[in-house]
Amino acid sequence: MRRIIVQMSVSLDGYIEGPDGRLDWHLVDDELHYHFNRHLGAMSAFLNGRVMHELMAAYWPTADQDPNVPGPVAQFARIWREMPKFVYSRTLRNADWNTTVVREVVPEEVLRLKALPGGDMALGGADIAAAFQRHGLVDEYRIYVQPVVLGGGKPLFRQGTARTGLRLVESRTFGNGVQLLRYQVPE
Repeated sequence: MRRIIVQMSVSLDGYIEGPDGRLDWHLVDDELHYHFNRHLGAMSAFLNGRVMHELMAAYWPTADQDPNVPGPVAQFARIWREMPKFVYSRTLRNADWNTTVVREVVPEEVLRLKALPGGDMALGGADIAAAFQRHGLVDEYRIYVQPVVLGGGKPLFRQGTARTGLRLVESRTFGNGVQLLRYQVPE
């Protein structure tokens, strides 16, 4: 069965966005980007909320057309374009780039998707991750802790999130100071 993996970068104080939605504090060098490409390229689908999908769709479809982009950026542009994507949104009418729009998280439909053959699925976006968490549909968290304290913004886990015990299965420090903490949800 395919697993659903939340993969998010967070500040040391737990925010995925800084004040005013800023993301300029993310440290993604070639080493980290190649790591992302290796893991995300093995996925069978990207599951995103509307906001995350629109952020990705605004840049990645043509990112590799710029001859000055670094190698891992061009590589990810191809991964993103070719990967099947499911965007969960009540307002988005349609989406390009191999994307299916889904109106809401229906656990039975997600379980059918998980039962299909293929690689794991990457879940991105705090709001959609919270919906999947409420239904017990998340299997793993790959949290990339950025070496910065923001002091405010949008948290990865909202106040009131149900307590969930996790098992640490990997940790790694990258050369730029980003720390990967990989946790699995025990069955």
